[in-house]
Amino acid sequence: MTVRRSAAALTALAAATTVLGGAAPAAFADGTPSPVAIPPGLYGTKDPQFDGVFRQSLAFLAQEKANVKPAEQAIGWLAGQQCANGSFTSFRADTSTACDPKKLDTNATAAAVQAFVAVGGHADVIKKGVTWLKSVQQDDGGWPYTPGLGGSDANSTAIVIGALAAAGEKPADVKSAKGGKTPFDALLTFALPCDDPGGPGAFAFQPDLKTQKLYANADATAAAVTGALGKGLTATAGPADTKGTACEKATTPEQAAHNGAAHLARTLAPTGFLKAPPMPGAADQPDFGNTADAVVALAAAGQSRQAKASADWLAKNAGPWAKENGPAAYAQLVFAADATGADPSNFGGLNLVKSLNATGPAPQSAVTSTPSAQTSRSKDDDGISLWWIVGAGLVAGIGVGFLISGRKKNQQL
Repeated sequence: MTVRRSAAALTALAAATTVLGGAAPAAFADGTPSPVAIPPGLYGTKDPQFDGVFRQSLAFLAQEKANVKPAEQAIGWLAGQQCANGSFTSFRADTSTACDPKKLDTNATAAAVQAFVAVGGHADVIKKGVTWLKSVQQDDGGWPYTPGLGGSDANSTAIVIGALAAAGEKPADVKSAKGGKTPFDALLTFALPCDDPGGPGAFAFQPDLKTQKLYANADATAAAVTGALGKGLTATAGPADTKGTACEKATTPEQAAHNGAAHLARTLAPTGFLKAPPMPGAADQPDFGNTADAVVALAAAGQSRQAKASADWLAKNAGPWAKENGPAAYAQLVFAADATGADPSNFGGLNLVKSLNATGPAPQSAVTSTPSAQTSRSKDDDGISLWWIVGAGLVAGIGVGFLISGRKKNQQL
């Protein structure tokens, strides 16, 4: 999700770079965040312009897992980010002005809806958010990152399914105005067949913009598996999958979810982790965020053995990554721990909940944290890893077809 979020944000960056013929903004050229003031109530300390709403929402969802209620100041900040039409953008520095229609964000909106369901109350915020999401459903039944800019993608469609389900809707009954397509219809169009040499059973982010070919994408696969099962960001373990890791012809969302989870299990088996997007001249690096997402997807799909093995790997290795990336990263690890039955208060010796609480205002109740942890804010916390944004910016010349997901043809599994 942290990586997913930054990749989604780069969609707009890539589009602007292509249209204007320019390079990445100077703020990203040297890895230095833009000097945006961090508003009171927001989790994390670095530039929130691409992920403020998203990391706040993930923080609330993770705290709910530990029976921690966020501070009213934090909840009020997120509620204040909602646009008049019910949508959310990535971040609004000035909430007194109307939202820019070109910045409306299905992912941020879907995450916020799930967060407010977890917090409780705020029925008006939830209803307005769901109503807006339904209003921008595309003809194929899915959703793009930004309505009106590009076609539906697996990640956005999956996170909206999670929001609909959390809000008490039946995603299968949410159909496009033209064609009557459901979100599950859209997800099936992103599923690779079992005879695809690049990733049998995996999901693509969306078809290649030039060739319309599908390329296996680990992030999209993890998202689509939980979405195809009708679950959200905090999906819990499902019944054991007795089919193992065999790929089968998928004509239903459940079959596609099995295939996607099987693909993830086969990919994770050798090392326990997914690889980060390749960078020119750099050695392969683990992708902690997508590995955590994959753990949740595997657990939800009943692939418990590999889910636990990869969660154990995260417990041993992901602490420094979480400290660097802040609230969203801590939240992802909480989700992975919860989905596999691990203890988030002792995840490889790290108290994830205490660490998460320390990145924002002291929560109303924190059964697993201490006052000192609640009131401190680490200068290292953030919702997006800047190295990932800078690295993705380096490949802008490849074109929007690659950058739109940040994880496409050259990142096949």
